[in-house]
Amino acid sequence: MPKTKNEKYYRVASNHQERQRNWDLMKPTSWGQWNGNHRRLQNTESPCISTCTTATNLSSLGEFQSNSTMSSQRKMKDNNLRMVVHEIEPLQKKEADEKLEEPCVPPKTNFVRIRSQLFATLAVSWVSLIIGYSTAYTSPAQASLELDFGFTSLEISWISSFMPLGALAGGLGGGTLIENFGRKWTILLTNILFLISWLTISFAQTYMYLYVGRIITGIAVGIGSLSMPVYTAETIQPEVRGSLGLFPTALGNVGILICFLSGTFFQWRALGVVGGILSIPFLIMVWFIPETPKFLMSKGQDEKARKALQWLRAADADVDKEFLEMQKIQKDSDDNHESILVLFSRNNLKLLSIVLGLMLFQQFSGINAVIFYTTKIFKESGSELKDSVCTTIVGVVNFVSTFIASLLIDKLGRKVLLYISSSSMILSLGVLGAYFYMKNVTSIDVHPLSWLPLISFMIYVLGFSLGFGPIPWLMMGEILPARIRGPAASISTAFNWTCTFIVTKTFLLIMDSIGAHYTFWMYGIIVTGALVFSIAIVPETRGQSLADIERKLAGVRTRRISSIANLKPMPSTC
Repeated sequence: MPKTKNEKYYRVASNHQERQRNWDLMKPTSWGQWNGNHRRLQNTESPCISTCTTATNLSSLGEFQSNSTMSSQRKMKDNNLRMVVHEIEPLQKKEADEKLEEPCVPPKTNFVRIRSQLFATLAVSWVSLIIGYSTAYTSPAQASLELDFGFTSLEISWISSFMPLGALAGGLGGGTLIENFGRKWTILLTNILFLISWLTISFAQTYMYLYVGRIITGIAVGIGSLSMPVYTAETIQPEVRGSLGLFPTALGNVGILICFLSGTFFQWRALGVVGGILSIPFLIMVWFIPETPKFLMSKGQDEKARKALQWLRAADADVDKEFLEMQKIQKDSDDNHESILVLFSRNNLKLLSIVLGLMLFQQFSGINAVIFYTTKIFKESGSELKDSVCTTIVGVVNFVSTFIASLLIDKLGRKVLLYISSSSMILSLGVLGAYFYMKNVTSIDVHPLSWLPLISFMIYVLGFSLGFGPIPWLMMGEILPARIRGPAASISTAFNWTCTFIVTKTFLLIMDSIGAHYTFWMYGIIVTGALVFSIAIVPETRGQSLADIERKLAGVRTRRISSIANLKPMPSTC
């Protein structure tokens, strides 16, 4: 039955009144009221609960017959829609900003939640095991090399020193590799180089093959030392980055221990075969881990980056906030893209100097000289224990101490462990110097103190592994800004291995020139400088995301934004 004109009029008027009531409810008196009003309207059964429905109801005014009335209502509709858009757009922007700024509860870090990160860290840290094995190789191999090739001490020192020389070259080239080919594939390349180097050493017929094999080993060591901490820093969530970040050091110490133990049974050629065998698990595991989300995002592969992040944080983890934060950082990095000269800006140069300082003190503590020549040092100390037994004991302490550090680093922080580390090394180097002074300079009988070198070495290695062993590499991945991380890490790694070369090449020369006592005291004085440097210069990074660290060191005040990898999404109310 057709409606009369009056019926049409009353129906339209009723719709208009209802629309006006809903608009009055929806219109906020302040920003904070908008979201609550909007949700309240969504929970009603009114036909006018959304902008689209409002527009639909407004269109019903077209039933007015008067052209002037229709024109007036169209203007009202347009004005209302403009008001809605005007209100919603800033609100959406504000909500997006608040989502990044709001603090969140630290995620659960049980095994189920971090098992993917654990596997990825184990896979890339295996390169550290091979690095540790390579570093310790000359100590147990020295006697059999001298027997087969008639090497002098100077020639043996070159076999030791060729590895850090190769590592210097690998460190310089590694930055370009990780920026162009990715962290994962660069790490995989190191494994191939390790296989080639150990095969060359194992089947060497002349000393030249040994030299070439050690140089290739060094190149792999340099590239691996650079790419490994960058991968772990970019994949591990802040709450466990300290503990899992010590995996490389732990496995490096395992490699040293394996080499020392193998040296009690095998000669130099068989030791090379063992090194090649150790490369096989590394080759297999790396195939099953993803590229880092940060690298994928830097190449514009956001979807792959999100999948990689989801794999690392568990399938049911909420990665939205962390992913948004990564996108924001990447956008800022892209917008501020500058030449390599940005590396030498005031703030970046300061951060690079901190990393270089840590690398300097790490190596000039004398650790690699001690590891390279442990057997020789114990032989000269006059210890009643066999030098091979003492060397193995030091390797075991080196291995165990890393696990102690992994339990403490996220509780005490980086700086406290650096204090403990340097203090322990100062004490042990001072005692070692005093022992060799009494033995070589005075007429004091040190036979009753023959146990002292072993205890001192144990304290020295324990102290080093607690702090100055792992923390410089860990902080290299933490404090270097994302946009310079590749080249800065390359410079840092090359500098580290340059220091290693200087220390290992000069250690025996210095001992022969000024005596073991002055040599150990000299390193003790350097470590005293390391303690002062740690107190005055090194920043604390415990429990902070890479984004927080970068903004804090750039002088920007920020609120704590934790990784939300393991938080469940909040139920939606609107």
